[in-house]
Amino acid sequence: MAVSSDYLDFVLEQLAPLGVLTSRKMFGGVGLYANGLFFALIDDDVLYLKGDESLKADFEAAGSRPFQPFGMDKPMAYWNAPVEAMDDGDLLVGWARRSVEVAAARKTR
Repeated sequence: MAVSSDYLDFVLEQLAPLGVLTSRKMFGGVGLYANGLFFALIDDDVLYLKGDESLKADFEAAGSRPFQPFGMDKPMAYWNAPVEAMDDGDLLVGWARRSVEVAAARKTR
């Protein structure tokens, strides 16, 4: 569950257009916040983005898998960033913006 500093730096650089980004170590991984909203996490140098039922089909169509730290029967509401997005900063920011929107909607509930 380690996160290398190089990978964290890369992700933060790619996601800089989102605004004020902060990261916090948590449970062996790293939580990512955009303007104070927890929208992503990194575990084993894999970026996972917050999702909900409205994004599930899009993540699945992009080949993403849910974050399952507790086993196959207990997925969390985070999906690995699509592989092609990791090679395209604009695409990654687009996915991340959608995750920030999910985080914002959950905060207002």
